Amino acid sequence: MALFFPQIYEAIDFNHVVFLSEEVFTDIVEGEKRRVDMLIETRLKEQPALIIVHLEAQAYYQTAFAERMFVYFSRLFEKYRCRILPIAVFSYDAAKEEPDAFRLEFPFMRVLDFQFKTVELRKNNWRDYIKQENPVAAALLSKMGYNEDERVQVKKEFLRMLIRLELDPAKIHLIACFFDTYLILNEAEKRQLHKEITLLHPREEERIMELKTAWEEDAELAGKLKGKIEGKIEGRLEGMIELIRKYMAAHFGESLHDIHDQLAQLTNLELVEQLADRLFRASRPDEARKLVEDTYEAQQKLNRQ
Repeated sequence: MALFFPQIYEAIDFNHVVFLSEEVFTDIVEGEKRRVDMLIETRLKEQPALIIVHLEAQAYYQTAFAERMFVYFSRLFEKYRCRILPIAVFSYDAAKEEPDAFRLEFPFMRVLDFQFKTVELRKNNWRDYIKQENPVAAALLSKMGYNEDERVQVKKEFLRMLIRLELDPAKIHLIACFFDTYLILNEAEKRQLHKEITLLHPREEERIMELKTAWEEDAELAGKLKGKIEGKIEGRLEGMIELIRKYMAAHFGESLHDIHDQLAQLTNLELVEQLADRLFRASRPDEARKLVEDTYEAQQKLNRQ
């Protein structure tokens, strides 16, 4: 919030923050279950009334997304009956002109003018965020706007941000794995990165090299999976499913072994891509399990059509 909406950040009382349980709505027309990404109960400073902040992350283009935001808003308002702040975060690779409103009108009157806040990561230049003392800025750097010639520079400045932030190892691991999922250097770029790191101050170079060894293995695994999904690594659908299995085992242990049969029955490429994107944002085994189960249900529905 502080990174992209400083005015809203200043208005919110962060002494009262409650993450609400996941809301699942059924699309009456399509018959599909849809899940709200994040719902937070909080207050504005010096105002006792509660408000709800609804954060929706969108990793792929959807033509009716603004309409979906309105449907979520109306269902949430029906349940909570309080002010709701809707925010959409667009993280897909191509920069598009995304709407920030949903309107219904006649030639003689406007019935509805629903607006929501948006963050389109690809439209934000990465250089504008490298001086931020904010771990979210570091994590999202690989999803921001940069050209192919800047890839090594983006990675180098990301590493410098990490050591400057002085986070605990668990947070560094999480942020680094997220970053490397979306910016995967080739061998030539890795050599160039190493060369540029050696030109830094000796102490800074030493700390960066210490960081790299702590999370490179998991980041490489996540990078392979993401590269597979984006067509950077050729292979069959079965290979993609196997990489998803390995990714879940590395991050969530063997507690999810029982859902491997459901993974094996996924045959729709788009569903597998959506599952992979959402798994990268899952932080708990139960979240990962629910994502796989929902994807399996969607696959079964397609099979019946």
